[in-house]
Amino acid sequence: MLQYLDDFNKRHQAKLQLYNKNQNTSKSRPDSASLSKLDSSLKKNTAFIKRLRNFTASQLDTFLKDLAGLNLSKYLSEVASALVEVKLKITDIPAALQLCCNIHWTYSDFATIFQEHWIKTLHIKKNEPIENPSKLRVDLRFYGDLVSSGMLSNKEALPLLGTVLTSLTNRDKENHHNISIIISFCKHCGEDFAGLVPKHMRKLCEKYNVEVPRSSLLAADKQNSVRTLFKDYYTSLCQHLLRDHSKVLAFERQNEQLLRLKGEVRPEKISQLETMKNELQSLLSSAETLAELLDQPLPPLPNLGVTGERYVSDIDEGLSLDEGLWEDEESRCFYQVFPNLQEYLPSKSGNQEPTLVTPEITEDKLDEDLKDEDFEVEDVQKEEEIVTTEAFSEPEEIGGNAIKVALETFLNNLPSCVNREMIDNAAVEFVVFLNTKTARRKLIKALFGVSRTRLDLLPFYGRLVAILNPVIPEVATTLTNLLKQDFKYHIKKKDQINLESKIKVSRYIGELVKFGLFSSLEALYCLKLLLHDFSHHHIEMACNFLETCGRFLYRNPESHHRTKIYLDDMMRLKSVTALDIRYTNMIENAFYFINPPDNTTVVKKKRPTLHEFIRKIVFQDLMYPENERKVLKQLRCLDWESETISDYAVKCLSSAWQIKFHRISALANLVAGLVEYQEFVGTKVVDSVLEDIRLGMEINLPKMNQRRVAMIKYFGELYNYRLIESSDVFKVLYSLIMFGVSLSHAVPSPLDPPDNLIRIRLVCTLLDTCGKFFTHADIKTKLPYFFVYFQSYFWSKKTAPIWTEENKFPVYAQYQLQDCVEKNCPNIQLYISHQEALTAVKKLQEQIMTEYNIKQGSMASQGLYLSALSSDDSVLYEEDEEVTSHIKFRFFLNV
Repeated sequence: MLQYLDDFNKRHQAKLQLYNKNQNTSKSRPDSASLSKLDSSLKKNTAFIKRLRNFTASQLDTFLKDLAGLNLSKYLSEVASALVEVKLKITDIPAALQLCCNIHWTYSDFATIFQEHWIKTLHIKKNEPIENPSKLRVDLRFYGDLVSSGMLSNKEALPLLGTVLTSLTNRDKENHHNISIIISFCKHCGEDFAGLVPKHMRKLCEKYNVEVPRSSLLAADKQNSVRTLFKDYYTSLCQHLLRDHSKVLAFERQNEQLLRLKGEVRPEKISQLETMKNELQSLLSSAETLAELLDQPLPPLPNLGVTGERYVSDIDEGLSLDEGLWEDEESRCFYQVFPNLQEYLPSKSGNQEPTLVTPEITEDKLDEDLKDEDFEVEDVQKEEEIVTTEAFSEPEEIGGNAIKVALETFLNNLPSCVNREMIDNAAVEFVVFLNTKTARRKLIKALFGVSRTRLDLLPFYGRLVAILNPVIPEVATTLTNLLKQDFKYHIKKKDQINLESKIKVSRYIGELVKFGLFSSLEALYCLKLLLHDFSHHHIEMACNFLETCGRFLYRNPESHHRTKIYLDDMMRLKSVTALDIRYTNMIENAFYFINPPDNTTVVKKKRPTLHEFIRKIVFQDLMYPENERKVLKQLRCLDWESETISDYAVKCLSSAWQIKFHRISALANLVAGLVEYQEFVGTKVVDSVLEDIRLGMEINLPKMNQRRVAMIKYFGELYNYRLIESSDVFKVLYSLIMFGVSLSHAVPSPLDPPDNLIRIRLVCTLLDTCGKFFTHADIKTKLPYFFVYFQSYFWSKKTAPIWTEENKFPVYAQYQLQDCVEKNCPNIQLYISHQEALTAVKKLQEQIMTEYNIKQGSMASQGLYLSALSSDDSVLYEEDEEVTSHIKFRFFLNV
């Protein structure tokens, strides 16, 4: 508001100064003797007037300089005529006003002559349309500024201005074609001639008890008269708006009635309604602008429905058309936004060759039953001979070796255009440098003959054709005709070969449909032909066609109804026909891709606000490295003495599967930092992690595998941050290869069945995470021992009877073991058989018993693996440092 008031005062003061100067300029004008000294030659004055007819704001300084050296006394009529006839822009008006004032300050007769020319120009003939509304809009603004600046006399100028405004408003109270002229005048001259103040500024001034500024260049009674003229015009505009709105509502109701009676609305009706709504929206926008300028209320209007989509939603309430035709903005731009090739061509690019005219499929044709002639192909040929039509057999006269080489290079590089920018550049290159008749034939041949294995090129080739279509429609027309012939050829042949070629032509047509190059009715007719004999390759062609453009046709109001009918027919044929499971899955995938089933809304669990905050900082903020210190500070601020809060915080800190895998180390780092202030946190977190690892081994659900991998990774990271000891790591490692493990293939364990290889991955993940920190001498001794037992466990899995030639042992498990050994213990031997691994275990057992003087009988009852994990922990994982006393493990080997 303050900015508006300041601008108004500055603008008003400038106008007053200019008005006073123009009214009192008689004393400062040069006399006849001074003017006689200036250049009055015909040549220079005529040149000045000629340039004046093309005046722009950027030339003001040049004109002022020339004006100071010329004597225009004999040419004032020509100067006035040029200034009245010049086609100005709104931005040129201040400069033109300055030039007129300078002429007025020099020549006393100029204002009178100028007024006479304005009378001729602004004269509006009765009952005749305005020839050039855009020029009149600018001229009226220019004339208004000339009057308000005092250059033209109010006595002579104001009656003409009133006559023009009265004529513009009184003769246009039905159609309101002059609305843009009136809005422009009110916006730029309304404050001077009608005392207008925008509605929002008036409200602000009243709110803050500030006096509403008013212009004083014109008497208040005259401003009221002009304002009343505009208000009457606005009243007629509101009546027009209400009439048109009622017509649109009536037309909508008519279309809804047609929809209920016939099941669909003709595209012409939908298009007509769309046009009416666009016109109404334009009228409404003008009414809103004028209401703001005149400070008048806008009549209330009920909301209108959405064109087309409203009718479609009545047919299928389950359809979600809110998303529009495209999945995202990038897809929409790819299929609808193209570079303007006219910018790269001369203004007249020559006459275009006549385009090929093909009969279009009508809705009546779709309603008819198929006949034998519908499957006929013009000159049925072999597939590889389709492209060798008469259009491609003309002489190849391109115009020179250089152009031939350039064309060959262009066509060879075309399959490399695999992104939007490259294909756009290729279109520009072809139009600018290679656009000849023979080159177009070769391009069509290359586009049609795209390799059947390069389906990825079809969207880009379709975009190329769509870009070229405005300037070279022959390419699109010929290509679509060839594709239709090729499609009918495959339908007619009914063979079970060349499947890739059939899929290619189906997807190619689908891409052209989305680019608007292939008629939706033609595309639906192709689908109808496939459903007529819905078997074998026709199923694959139909499914590929629907996967390419089915969603587009289904969401398009013009084709939705028929697409839905054909989809229902397809699902009916699937249910009544004995099809291979592969075809059944293919049909269902295509159907649900187009019309996905309604998903049950997942109800978000309601949690206390503080719990949501803890989850946010741990599971979201911690994902960014720069937030680690901030998260630690925020966790320190929690009330750790509250059992409820501390337990939930520990629960979140123990849920490593809730965060991204590569940020698990950051979670362990956070716990290590928090332990310095709250010691019990480390104990509880480690205890929770061990419980989760044990739980994973006890229930062994495949859906928990990712969680188990994340938790074993977290356990290793906790060791890296010195929250657990190496003996604890080895206990977990041995438990992974012992707990619930059956040594007999005849009696498989439900906790570790033969085909379950997740424990191999868990062991490798744990060692890959913390193995590089096993630097102590005792630990380096224990690790090779463990790998002996681990390889024995691995070979017991690999030699299970479940693995056969048909169901081979997964090679990734072998690679995991090899990579883990190479990374953590590269000097040990990798065994090549189960027997060799068992022998190594037995030899290691005897070595340990001999070294520690253990009797054979005391361990025999515990089995082969328990010999490595005897009750005397000093045998395998005793360390110099004592196990942290505050960590109480409930993690024992129950075998």
